[in-house]
Amino acid sequence: METNTAPKTASPVMIYTEQTPNPESLKFVTNRMLYKGTADFREEELAKEWSPLGTALFAHSFVKGVYVCNNFVTITKEFNYAWEDIMLKLKEFIKDYVEAGGEIINEGFESAMQEIEAAKGTGYQYTGEEVELVKKIKDLIDTYVKPAVEMDGGNIEFKSFDKGVVSVILQGSCSGCPSSTVTLKSGIEGMLKRMVPEVTEVVQEMG
Repeated sequence: METNTAPKTASPVMIYTEQTPNPESLKFVTNRMLYKGTADFREEELAKEWSPLGTALFAHSFVKGVYVCNNFVTITKEFNYAWEDIMLKLKEFIKDYVEAGGEIINEGFESAMQEIEAAKGTGYQYTGEEVELVKKIKDLIDTYVKPAVEMDGGNIEFKSFDKGVVSVILQGSCSGCPSSTVTLKSGIEGMLKRMVPEVTEVVQEMG
């Protein structure tokens, strides 16, 4: 039986951009899995600790935020730059970085973030009927809201439920986006109120 010792040639990295509801954020979509999960870097310090790709992107003066999820990177730019001046540069940079096999997110990032969340008290336990309510709210957000938000280059996470108020965290392109508040109030709040009558309001917290 012959063994094929010829090295496998990796398929070229393809990359294209997609608009997001936030004019300051652009989604760079690749044909590679970059990171299974979500990684939101709103400041360089966190990126320096956990993401070599994020650190390299923040080295560009026009990069304000980096969000990595599955096969895409959403970049939020400084408002005084125009996309037409920096988009191709970023596209080439990400393509070259991924083709060279550069590290995207450091090992242990997910568990470290979970520990931070737990320390903030976001994972506190619910009692009695609230347990079922919270499970239902989380399922609805994960099933109906998260996929749509992800398509826009962002992410939504359930944070807490207290006296009818659902708190969520918006990440990536959705963070600080003017249209996200509208989406939150008209879309998400409306759906949750219909499906879970105990819900009175949905509010956004900064992650």
